[in-house]
Amino acid sequence: MRHLNSLMDLMPSDVESIFELVRSLKTRLRAGDRPQILSGYVMTQIFEKPSLRTRLSFDAAMMQLGGASIFLKAEDAGLGGRESVEDVARVIGGYSDVITLRTFSQQLIDDFIKHSGVAVINGLSDERHPCQALTDLFTMQEVLGDVRGRKCVFVGDGNNVANSLAIAAALCGMNFTVCAPESHRLEAGLLKELVDKIPAANVVQTDCFESALKDADIVYTDVWTSMGQEDEAEERQKIFGGYQVNQNLMKLAPKSCYFMHCLPAKRGLEVTDEVIDSKQSIVFQQAENRMHLAKGLMLWVLEKSL
Repeated sequence: MRHLNSLMDLMPSDVESIFELVRSLKTRLRAGDRPQILSGYVMTQIFEKPSLRTRLSFDAAMMQLGGASIFLKAEDAGLGGRESVEDVARVIGGYSDVITLRTFSQQLIDDFIKHSGVAVINGLSDERHPCQALTDLFTMQEVLGDVRGRKCVFVGDGNNVANSLAIAAALCGMNFTVCAPESHRLEAGLLKELVDKIPAANVVQTDCFESALKDADIVYTDVWTSMGQEDEAEERQKIFGGYQVNQNLMKLAPKSCYFMHCLPAKRGLEVTDEVIDSKQSIVFQQAENRMHLAKGLMLWVLEKSL
């Protein structure tokens, strides 16, 4: 049994093992083959934050593998103070083979890993978004092939998505640039931890669009106001107003460059229709891959093979 908490816990060989499962499962699904490897298994999803892709991708993945999925809002699970986190984790772990958590607090995920006794997947926290970053990297490999030496440019807020993307890129030898205001870049502590783990990691932070985009293979952005930051929305629009990914910005990148977004997108703010709906956009291939990644990831945490 394994957990997926942070990509910092993984080695490059772990990423490749997960991706081998994902590639095989995606190919087999398209051939009409849905191996029932997890028949009789139960996954419980506990969410504090709303979700479309995370919940549906894990639901569909578990069903296609023959298992069952149970969904609980955090208050339904008793995480609002009705019981201790330790007791809740032990009880839910007794009914489940896998627990996926989508939370504000990273500590909640750490506590479930400590007390539940079953495999735990970080479906999102304020600090990390490993499932999204693994999906993104898998999608990049689909369109670019070997990503070693390629360049991903994240434009906008250096948030949990950017944090996890930086780690994912380093694990696969990809160059990563954050194009953001100085006040909203990746934290120094994360960068030190990353370089300590992977000395060859290449992460650049800048506010110069021309230098960032001139040799980009991927341009990636996310919303300017993440869940839990709604009170800052007006201020954030002022801060990031110049960081919109539009046609003029994409013209600074090579024509072969792809556009990615983890969705949901605020069209007209961080990205325009003409970019997200363009031939360069692979956001819906990226979104579909959340399900294929979830299938491979569940087999990996449960140490199952095809």
